[in-house]
Amino acid sequence: MPCKGDPNAIDALRKLKRVSMAHLPTPVEPLDRLSAALGGPRIWMKRDDCTGLATGGNKTRKIEFLMADAVAKGADTVVTVGAIQSNHARQVAAASARLGLRCVLGLLDAVPDRSQVYRLLGNVFLDKLFDAEIRISPDLEDTEPLLDSIADELSRQGRQPYVIPLGGSNGLGAAAYAEAFLELLAQFEALQEPLNAIVVPIVSGGTLAGLLLGASLSGWRGTMIGISASDKAERAIQRVRVPQLAAAEILGASDEIIGQPPIVIDDRFVGKGYGIPTPECVQAIELLARKEGLLLDPVYTGKAMAGLLTLIRENYFQADVNNLLFWHTGGSVALHAYPEIAVDFEKRTSRRET
Repeated sequence: MPCKGDPNAIDALRKLKRVSMAHLPTPVEPLDRLSAALGGPRIWMKRDDCTGLATGGNKTRKIEFLMADAVAKGADTVVTVGAIQSNHARQVAAASARLGLRCVLGLLDAVPDRSQVYRLLGNVFLDKLFDAEIRISPDLEDTEPLLDSIADELSRQGRQPYVIPLGGSNGLGAAAYAEAFLELLAQFEALQEPLNAIVVPIVSGGTLAGLLLGASLSGWRGTMIGISASDKAERAIQRVRVPQLAAAEILGASDEIIGQPPIVIDDRFVGKGYGIPTPECVQAIELLARKEGLLLDPVYTGKAMAGLLTLIRENYFQADVNNLLFWHTGGSVALHAYPEIAVDFEKRTSRRET
């Protein structure tokens, strides 16, 4: 594995404490039927939907580092925040159950006009199965006051709370994805294939932040682009930059290498907002299911795949991009909370069948 970027920071990364929970390394798979249908570069998928914890997802990598920190600090309760159908909250609840810690979730009512199904099934049902205490809150732009309020309340009760921010997107969370990038790079070296470009969903920013940092530490100079599922590009870039710099500080990374590759965000696929599927998102979900037998979700990966498909059709990637990787961050359990997708699909397929 090349270490020409910052080998000292890589060494520091590998010494960070973690609680082993994820099934690693996650697979890398070629999507050859999809690639043939599109006629662009060969598309690969990094299967972080296969991390194993509570149906998997990208947050498990972050949780390994964050839970190790919580245990080291003597926490007996973990507090975090996310939307009602948060993949992050579900994985934190599962990790807390495994470690015997109490879990309190501040779930934001962030998606308007949802049915009762949205509030009962999918991720939120699993949260309850994992015995998390759930507190529903109105949507908040800044979630720190909510987290502080819950933590203060628990402290007054004599508990030892450990607060995990939205999406686990702080320095430790991003560091986990710097390591994930090195894992991916080693996989492509074993395949003897060049890795030219990466597309990844972005909401809270920590996953892309870590991947960019890992690219900097390794000296990789391909193309990396985040497809926003929530914010406009300017806000999304800030969400990425903060944990990226925090992780770099933890690892003592050289200032000269940060910023290569740059933070690139495409915000054209957000639609009406976070958690609201677009027609292109639904089409991408159906296409991956039919071409590759793979499940995406209607919040993150469906929109990100819609972005990837559009970028290929627009010839965004240069002719020398032979291998393009899509980072699957998980979340397909949320499909069960969007019955309108199933109803519409049934109507359309029933018409075709008759």
